[in-house]
Amino acid sequence: MSAVPTLQPDAQSAASHRDQVEDQLGAHNYHPLDVVIARGSGAWLYDVDGRKYLDCLSAYSAVNQGHCHPRILAAMTEQAQKLTLTSRAFRHDQMAGFYEDLARLTGAHKILPMNSGAEAVETAIKAVRKWGYEVRGVPVNQAEIIVCANNFHGRTLGIVGFSTDPDAYGHYGPFAPGFKIVPFGDYDAFDAAITDRTVAFLVEPIQGEAGVVLPPPGYFTRVRQRCTERGITLILDEIQTGLGRTGKLLAEEHEGIEADVTLIGKALSGGFYPVSAVLSNADVLGVFQPGQHGSTFGGNPLACAVARAALRVLTEEGMIDNAATLGAYFLERLRALPGPVREARGRGLMLAIELEPDAGGARLWCERLQARGLLAKDTHGHTVRLSPPLVVTRDEVDWACDQLAAVLSAA
Repeated sequence: MSAVPTLQPDAQSAASHRDQVEDQLGAHNYHPLDVVIARGSGAWLYDVDGRKYLDCLSAYSAVNQGHCHPRILAAMTEQAQKLTLTSRAFRHDQMAGFYEDLARLTGAHKILPMNSGAEAVETAIKAVRKWGYEVRGVPVNQAEIIVCANNFHGRTLGIVGFSTDPDAYGHYGPFAPGFKIVPFGDYDAFDAAITDRTVAFLVEPIQGEAGVVLPPPGYFTRVRQRCTERGITLILDEIQTGLGRTGKLLAEEHEGIEADVTLIGKALSGGFYPVSAVLSNADVLGVFQPGQHGSTFGGNPLACAVARAALRVLTEEGMIDNAATLGAYFLERLRALPGPVREARGRGLMLAIELEPDAGGARLWCERLQARGLLAKDTHGHTVRLSPPLVVTRDEVDWACDQLAAVLSAA
């Protein structure tokens, strides 16, 4: 390996030096907006020069509770001074409380804590295949899992193998078999894909990375019924939609259904620490025996303490109701925006505006919004995602809509 270059600040500024370091030493797997954030509080972020921005991304819904929430910070600080990691080789005093709090809130029968959302997805895939062979009686190595086109479940090798996004899967193969891809929201296509070897349907309640795409009304009610009839495990990836983002604790509640396996993460820690969990009935997670699956950091004491505080904050401070109320108001205002807006859509505070194809691309508009103090994220070329923390106020929503209107009016 060649020597690491020594980078010295040039005559321009420390900012120029910082950009040089990132460009030379960092892998170029992201294309961030040209803003350098130094701190955050509530729904607001501040750059290194002190400029203030309304955060309408929320770290992809990881900071639903707002930036640096003091109650979560206090829990993290207290636990970090006592015990951070034991591995699962030993019990620790935070695990039982984490299980109880999460089970009480979600009704889960079994819980398996992990770190990242992608790890939770991989865990569910492993568990449901093993369940298919040992409980359902599917011939070994022939299990099939149905997934949806335009899905986003993470970036591990196992997951990108059933992506339909060339940026996600291109030149990373060969991939594991056993996945069938159907259009999202198309019940007939889902039903036609089922065989005697189908063990699960893995799906997002709302496709976030695809541009906040909602399924047709009643879709998940029919899917739930069919999965029950055919003995198929319904796995809902609620890593972005869950924990209040859509105005319900879990997005499945909008159709009054229950998944067999639910995946949560991101806001499970309020943005302080990587924490995820697989929630399941006893049958699916019950197939794991000691030594068959695990994680050194999964369910560590610090993670459990942070997650317990994050859940208390979310439920005790009215954030879920706020997402429902202000989400409906925000969507109403988005639908009245001027300029090249083809559609505004979403649920709760998981929203998006889709621009006309000739508007110049969503990235351009995100850059213009940044200049006015609003940070949003483009996706799929023409869509701007808008997902502020659930602590956002009506006045802040109005301010955001004023900035959007001003930028779009100048089109």
